[in-house]
Amino acid sequence: MEIARKPYPSDVSDDEWALIAPYLTLLPEDAGQRDYPLREAFNGLRYIIKTGAQWRAMPHDLPPWAAVYQQARRWLAWGCFEALLDDLRAVLREVLGRSADPSAVIIDARTLRSSPESGERAGYDGGKRKKGSKLHIAVDTLAGVCGHRAHADGSSARKAADFLGCCRGRR
Repeated sequence: MEIARKPYPSDVSDDEWALIAPYLTLLPEDAGQRDYPLREAFNGLRYIIKTGAQWRAMPHDLPPWAAVYQQARRWLAWGCFEALLDDLRAVLREVLGRSADPSAVIIDARTLRSSPESGERAGYDGGKRKKGSKLHIAVDTLAGVCGHRAHADGSSARKAADFLGCCRGRR
């Protein structure tokens, strides 16, 4: 499909789109409820991410911000980006002569301070003496992201491994 507008630097290339389109297509292209092409919705999402603009500041030659936001929420809910990341990590590992599934992961955590308005979302991290949200991330030995989770309680890395779904059977 040709774009009838001047492309933005954040627009997805044809090669990139060929790679990611199967992950983002939740319905057939001719689905009746689709008002805007998926590629343009993805271009809108990339514009917001790349520029850091507010949703309502989306340029008028891209789909409306509400349509892009709604489609991005669908992609997130269906785990489209996680599936793409998992497959890319597996391909990279195989290209480097490793097993597709990592045998070891590294778990790191940080606590983001919260504001008084956070209420119940904020937990307490006794080790760092901070009130806020705890972020855990797991990476394999090649720095490929295996999982991430944000939660309120100050749980340990061992509990985080269960949250992240990694290191199954490896204790």
